[in-house]
Amino acid sequence: MLVTYFEASRDPCDTDSMPFGTVLAVCRIIGAKASTAGRATGQSSAIPAWRKRIKERIAKARALIGRLICFRSGNNRPRIVRTVRMAFAGTNFSLFQPDIMQKLMERIDDPKQIIAAWGRFPQAAILCFGSSMRSISFRRYTERSTRFNQNRLFQSDQKRLYESLERPMASGTGPALNQADTVTFWRGLWSEPVNHSEGSWTEVVASQCASITPMDPVIITPDDVAEAVRRAPN
Repeated sequence: MLVTYFEASRDPCDTDSMPFGTVLAVCRIIGAKASTAGRATGQSSAIPAWRKRIKERIAKARALIGRLICFRSGNNRPRIVRTVRMAFAGTNFSLFQPDIMQKLMERIDDPKQIIAAWGRFPQAAILCFGSSMRSISFRRYTERSTRFNQNRLFQSDQKRLYESLERPMASGTGPALNQADTVTFWRGLWSEPVNHSEGSWTEVVASQCASITPMDPVIITPDDVAEAVRRAPN
C-alpha cells in the first residue's frame, strides 16, 4: 500500500504523513500504545519527568479513592471488589467483618493524605535526584519557573514581556469608532477645562503638605532618550 501511495504523492506533507499513519495503524492493530505528543511542534514536553511521575501517582491514588467509595456505597462489581482486595493485600482483611466500614474510612484517608502531601508540600521526602534532594512543590515550582522565564524575557525583549503581562482586551461586537469620534471623545476629557468642587479635606491636606520641600524639576534631554533606547529592541 505504501508503494502505491508514495508513487502518487507529490506533496512533502503527504509523504511525511504516510509512514506516520502506517505506524499508527499498525500500533492500533496490535494494541500497542503510540504517543503523538510533540509531533506538531517537533519539541518534547517541558514538564520534568519527576513531575509527570507524581501526577501519575496522584491519578492512581484518586482512582483508588473512587473505587473504595463505590464499594462503601454498595457497589459490588467484580472490578471494584478486586480493587478493594488489592488495597488491603497483606492484612487480615475480610469483606464480611463487622468493622468493614471503619476499615474503609481509614484506607480512604491514606491516599487522601498522600495526595495532599504530593500536591502542596515539598517533595524532599519523596524525590531523590542522585545525591541531592529536590524540595520543590508543584506550586513553588510553577512560580519559580514563571519568574525565571520572565526575567530571561526581560533581558532579551522587554516589549514581549510587557505584552504578556497585559490582560487580554475584550473584543466588542459593535461597530468600530471612526477617527473623528475618537478624537472628540478624548478631546472632551483632556482639552476642555474642568472646574471641580473640592471638599474641605483638600484644604487640610494642602496645609499638611505645605512644609514639604518640592522635588527638583526633571529635565529630560535628547541625549537621555538616546542613551535609554540605545540597547532597546527596534
